Amino acid sequence: MMKKGSKKLNNYLIIGAVMAGVILILSILSLFWTPYSPTAMSAALKFKPPSFAHPFGTDNFGRDIFSRVMKAIGTSFLISVFVVLMSSVLGILIGAVTGYFGGLVDTVVMRIVDAVNGFPSILLALVVISVLGKGRANVVVALGIAFTPSFVRIVRGEFIRLRDADYIVRARLMGASKPRILFLHILPNIFSVFWVSVMIGFNNAILAESGLSYLGIGVQAPDATLGSMLSDAQGYLGTAPWYALAPGITIVWMVLAAAMLSEGISRRKKSQM
Repeated sequence: MMKKGSKKLNNYLIIGAVMAGVILILSILSLFWTPYSPTAMSAALKFKPPSFAHPFGTDNFGRDIFSRVMKAIGTSFLISVFVVLMSSVLGILIGAVTGYFGGLVDTVVMRIVDAVNGFPSILLALVVISVLGKGRANVVVALGIAFTPSFVRIVRGEFIRLRDADYIVRARLMGASKPRILFLHILPNIFSVFWVSVMIGFNNAILAESGLSYLGIGVQAPDATLGSMLSDAQGYLGTAPWYALAPGITIVWMVLAAAMLSEGISRRKKSQM
C-alpha cells in the first residue's frame, strides 16, 4: 500500500531528475557541439534580441548567448561535480576516523574543522585562490577545501551513532578489521543521509563557482561561465536585458534541480522510517 505523501515524494524526485537531466544533456552536448562558436565575435551581431537564429540573443561582442550558456553549464557542472567529489571523499575519510575512534584525534581534528568552518565558504575560497592562483583546477581545490567541513560533521555524526550498534559489536567480536568495519559495515548505512548532503553540496558549489566567476577570480576568459556572463551583463540591463536573463535563469534552474532532488531523497528516507 502506498504510504501517505509518497505521491508528493515521487513528484519531487521526478521533477528534480527531469531538470537535472536537461542540465546533464546540455553539459555533455556542449563538449561536442554548440549552435555557434562560444568565442566567435561579430560587430554586426552586437546586442541582437532573441530570435529563431539566436534563441537567447547575442552579447556586446556579437557572441551567441545560447552557445555560451551551453558551454557555461558544462563548466559549472563539471566544476561542481569535482568540488563535491573532493569534499565528500575528504569528509568521509576524516569523519569516519574521528567519529569511530574519538579521543584526542577527534578533539584536535574537530577543532581544526570548527576553525575552517568559521569562515564563509566564499571567503575561504578567496583566500585559497589568492595563494594558488586563478583557474579551473584551483577553483575546484579552493571550494573543495571550503566545503569539506560540512561533510566531515555529517559523516562523523553518523559514525558516532552507529559505532556501537549491535551489528558493529558483532563484527568486532568476529575479528573484522577496522578498515572493514569503517568502510564495509558502517559507511553503506550512512548513504541515505549522505546523498542529501551531496545534493546540497552540489547546489552550494554551483552558487559558489558562479560567485567567484562573477567577481572575476574564478574560471578565466575566454571560457564562458554563468557568473562571468552575469558580471559582463550588468552594465547592459537597460539596453539588453536578455544578456543577464539567460545565465540568471540557468543558475536558478541548476540550483532548483539540486534542491528538488535533495528534498525528494530526504522525503523518501522519512517515508521509509
